[in-house]
Amino acid sequence: MLKKLVTLFATTLVLQGSALAQETIKVGLLNMDSGPFAVVGKYIAEGAAFAIESLNAQGGALGRKYELVTQAHAGTPAAAIASYQKLVEQQGITFVTGLNISSTALALAPKVATMNALLIDSTTAADALVGKQCSQNYFRIAMSDAMIMQANREIVKKSGVKNWDILAADYAAGHDYASKFAALVKDGGGTVQNTLFAPLSTTDFGSYITQLSAKPADGLMVMFPGGGAIALAKQQAQFGLFGKFKNVITAYFTNDTLVDAQGDTTVGLFTLQDYQWQLPGAKNAAFVKAFEARYKRKPSYLDGNLYVSIELLHEAILKAKSTDLAAVRSAMAGLKYNSVGGGEVEMRAGDHQMMRPLSLVQVVKAGEGKAQMTMKEIQPVSLVTPPVSPECKM
Repeated sequence: MLKKLVTLFATTLVLQGSALAQETIKVGLLNMDSGPFAVVGKYIAEGAAFAIESLNAQGGALGRKYELVTQAHAGTPAAAIASYQKLVEQQGITFVTGLNISSTALALAPKVATMNALLIDSTTAADALVGKQCSQNYFRIAMSDAMIMQANREIVKKSGVKNWDILAADYAAGHDYASKFAALVKDGGGTVQNTLFAPLSTTDFGSYITQLSAKPADGLMVMFPGGGAIALAKQQAQFGLFGKFKNVITAYFTNDTLVDAQGDTTVGLFTLQDYQWQLPGAKNAAFVKAFEARYKRKPSYLDGNLYVSIELLHEAILKAKSTDLAAVRSAMAGLKYNSVGGGEVEMRAGDHQMMRPLSLVQVVKAGEGKAQMTMKEIQPVSLVTPPVSPECKM
C-alpha cells in the first residue's frame, strides 16, 4: 500500500511539473480599433504577433511558450483604462504592451503604479511619463519628447533658420511638443511667429493652410500623427504649402506607416524614428529578413518597437529566471542587451526610459505618386539622451 502511495505521489508531481512547463507566459496587447490612430493598428498587431512567434520558435522562456492576448479599444483615456484593467484584473496578465498615445498613457499612469502588472510602453513620448508620473511598474522603449528635442536642436542649428511657424495636433503630446520646440528655437536665438493647433479628428485643414500661407515664416514644424496626417499631407500639397518654407521639420507626421497613403506629398521631408529597418547590426538584419518573409513588407517603426518591447520582457525574464513580477521588474531596471533596435540598448534604472539611438530618415520618391523612407543618419545615444528628470521619484 505504501509503495502504491509513493508511486501515486511521484506520478502526481510529474504531471504537475508537466502542466507547469506547458503553462504559457501571457503578454497583454493594447490596441485601437477606432479613432484617428486605428490606421496604425495593423502594425501594432503584426509587430506583436511576429515577436511572439519568433520567441516561441526559439523555445520561449524557462521552458514555456508566450501567448498574446489582445484587448482593443476606442482610443480614449477611459477606454484605455478599462481595457488595461480587463487584461490585468480579469485575465490575470502581468505584462502589457501595445498602442498608446500620450493622453491614454498619462491616464493609465496612476493605475499602472498601483496594479500588479508592468506596462512596457512602445509608442508614447510625453516626458511626464518618465518624469513626475514615473513609477516602478512603467517602462518605456519609445523615444521621449526630450530625446527628440535633443536631436532637433542640432537639426535646427544646421538649418540656419531662425523664424518658425508651428502646426501641431491639439492633444497632450502636441502641446508638449510645440512648447518644447518653441523653447528650443528661443534658446538658439530664434523666434516662433505662429503656433496653430488642430484637433486630432480634423479632416479639413483648409483654414490652417490659409493662415500659414498668408505670411509664412522661414521654417515650419509639423507635429500631427494618425489618420489626420494623411489628410493634411494631401491637402497641403494642393496649395504647395511646404514649398513656401525654407525648411520643414516633422514629428509623427510622415513615417513608414503613413507614407504609402500619403503618396508623394511628403517627398523631401525629414523625421526622426526610434526604429528604422536599415539600422545596422546582424540581429536587426535577421529580424528584417524574417519579418519580410512573413508579411511581404519591411518592418515599420511600430513593428520594430513592438518587437523591442517584447524582446525586453524576454531578456528580463531570462535574467530573472522567473516570471514573478518583482523579479522581472528588478531584472528589467538597468538591463543592457543587444537589440534589433540599434545594437546595445539600456533600460535606464533611474526613470525606466530606454536609452537607444534615433534614426533620421527622409521621404524619397519611389515611382509615380509613391514614396518611401530611407535612413540618412543615426543620432547616437550620447547625443539624444537627456539626464534623468529630478521629478522622477521611484
